[in-house]
Amino acid sequence: MQQCAENQETALQNNTTVCLCLQYFSSRLKDSSFVDSSANQTEPAGEHRSVLEAKFNNVMTLCAMLPLLICTCLNSFLHSLISQRLRVMGSLLVIMFVFMATAVLVKVPLEPLPFFSSTMVKIVIINSFGAVLQGSLFGMAGLLPASYTTPIMSGQGLAGTFAAFAMICAIASGSELQDAAFGYFITACGVIFLSVLSYILLPKLEFFQFYQKRNRKQRSDEDNSVNLMNRESKAEAADQNKEQNVSMMIIFKKIWMLALLVCFTFTITIGTFPAITADTKSTLANGGSWDQYFIPVSCFLLFNLCDWGGRSLTAVCMWPGKDSLLLPVFIVCRVVFVPLLMLCNVQPRVHLPIFFHHDGWFIFFMILFAFSNGYLASLCMCFGPKNVLPHEAETAGAIMAFFLSLGLALGAALSFIFRALV
Repeated sequence: MQQCAENQETALQNNTTVCLCLQYFSSRLKDSSFVDSSANQTEPAGEHRSVLEAKFNNVMTLCAMLPLLICTCLNSFLHSLISQRLRVMGSLLVIMFVFMATAVLVKVPLEPLPFFSSTMVKIVIINSFGAVLQGSLFGMAGLLPASYTTPIMSGQGLAGTFAAFAMICAIASGSELQDAAFGYFITACGVIFLSVLSYILLPKLEFFQFYQKRNRKQRSDEDNSVNLMNRESKAEAADQNKEQNVSMMIIFKKIWMLALLVCFTFTITIGTFPAITADTKSTLANGGSWDQYFIPVSCFLLFNLCDWGGRSLTAVCMWPGKDSLLLPVFIVCRVVFVPLLMLCNVQPRVHLPIFFHHDGWFIFFMILFAFSNGYLASLCMCFGPKNVLPHEAETAGAIMAFFLSLGLALGAALSFIFRALV
């Protein structure tokens, strides 16, 4: 079950793969006829970026997170009308098809503007179906013990770590950007294909069958209780029927705090990563090889490793508890990472001074930033479905997935403001 969840969740990390191909996208968006007017004299000569290249991070994040939010919201309300098998299998196949098309387009020459537009359309499609897939997976996990939500969350960090490591290997080997990008997208297709096979095999596992049967039995017992009450009193039966209907508002009242906390966690994370962190420059490289590896290693690989570590830790440690005041305090305190990362050597910059010059500061902040994101977000996602009755768990999982997506979308919108303030 754990491996199936990890394979399925890996397919959701298309946005990480896009971020990790930044050099490839930047190379295809360079156009001397479009000069970014916001670039100032602090940017070295010859490194002025086109408008499309300069805005790629922000627009990409927005195009990823808004469809994710909208489709997660729709999935929360409509998941009972569409079978789980169709939602999961259909989403995986569409995402795989889009990645196949992306791999083909690597070899097709396009002008910067058409390339930018087609890339954003693909990101919208992938994240729309990714939202349906994510909501369905969290709903499935809600039927299982809380510890089985951890593999779904940790799978995101695992996928990002793999993609970051692949990018570093491509740089070290001296591969052409197009060849490296083609390899990324083909690998993504292969992983999604494994996800499809995993989902096909999932119902055959005795473990999963046990919890499916238990959930059906609980639903049956609840229905029998309602029927007995119907015989005693029609008025009481009407009230009980209303209670048995899975009401989104009733369930939300039980988990609203955890939902808002996971939303706030990802708002802070996406508001700064990668829009600000990916523009940080090394102060130690001095044109050496470290300059080439700084962002792949210190930003993407480090973030995904620490994020994965934080998510995975919840499998053995779930402190603080769901009712502890320390949980919201820790999550709110993460807002301090926004100014800390903005005051690192982010380039180009207009307003703020550089306070943390040394690369070590940026690396230290990234470790704490990523680990806290993975650990605290996973705690919230594990606690959410366990705060409701068993027959409400799937809906609670879908609600938590919606607020996770809401946090991603809010963070994407705030990233424009945060980046403009630097």
